Amino acid sequence: MTPDQQKKIFVLDTNVLMHDPASIFRFHEHDIVLPIAVLEELDHSKKGVSEVARNVRQVSRFINDMIESAGGDISQGVKLPSHAKGFETGRLYFHMEAVHTPMPNGLSTPTVDNTLLGVTLDLGRKHPEVHVILVSKDINLRIKAFALGIRAEDYTNDQVLEDADLLFSGATKLPTDFWETHSKDMDSWSEQGRTFYRLSGPLAQSWFPNQFLFDESERAFEAIVRRVDQNSATIEVTRDFRNDRHSVWGITARNREQNFALNLLMDPEVDFVTLMGQAGTGKTLLTLAAALTQTLETKRFSEIIVTRVTVPV
Repeated sequence: MTPDQQKKIFVLDTNVLMHDPASIFRFHEHDIVLPIAVLEELDHSKKGVSEVARNVRQVSRFINDMIESAGGDISQGVKLPSHAKGFETGRLYFHMEAVHTPMPNGLSTPTVDNTLLGVTLDLGRKHPEVHVILVSKDINLRIKAFALGIRAEDYTNDQVLEDADLLFSGATKLPTDFWETHSKDMDSWSEQGRTFYRLSGPLAQSWFPNQFLFDESERAFEAIVRRVDQNSATIEVTRDFRNDRHSVWGITARNREQNFALNLLMDPEVDFVTLMGQAGTGKTLLTLAAALTQTLETKRFSEIIVTRVTVPV
């Protein structure tokens, strides 16, 4: 059996559970350890209506259901449920013991990060035959782990691609000389309060409809591609949803990406929008604000259907 095929122990940071509440089911035959400090952090973050708070509450329900299924006895860990017939699963352990592994002077402060490092070191000392791995979304914690000789990994199991950066963001930054190279024979006009440009140039043929364009000059130009013809492209200046006058159900965009999202969500010509981002970046909030506005105010829709991915236990 190769090292990668050997059974492993994964120590999970709180941010992994906040990021993906189903993460505890995604380690196949390997064991998972949750230090008591992680459970404390989850408890402190469970209140509120944010996506992070909802994820925390979902994690707590998953864990509670597993403990109840085990009859309340967690001394030997809790068997993780299998969602595929014939696949072996590991166990979930709660680390409640004091850690006696010596830590460097700079890491002796009793913080959650240092507790995670100490627990991982302690498990590695007690189980030298098993790979013990710290899993965290915190890059600085992973760097400290590497410095201590601890194997640490980012949590990427929920990503369809191995590198999410390979996905197109939907927006393109314009070069500084864009207007100089694309303003020849340019047409501009206004229609129903919206500003349009029809232009040609080396970049225009590489665009596609609903792609966003922006520059970072003082005027902060932002536009969306409406049409691409054989020799030209038509773009429309986006609405600025960062302005209170254009708020959506009382919500305004906090940054360029949120502004682009609202432009798509509020566009009657766009039938399907996908948003990707970390927990807490406003995906659900913006979507619900746009849905409420177009259902209750403009009457474009008659109902709102909200679904969330569930993992059976």
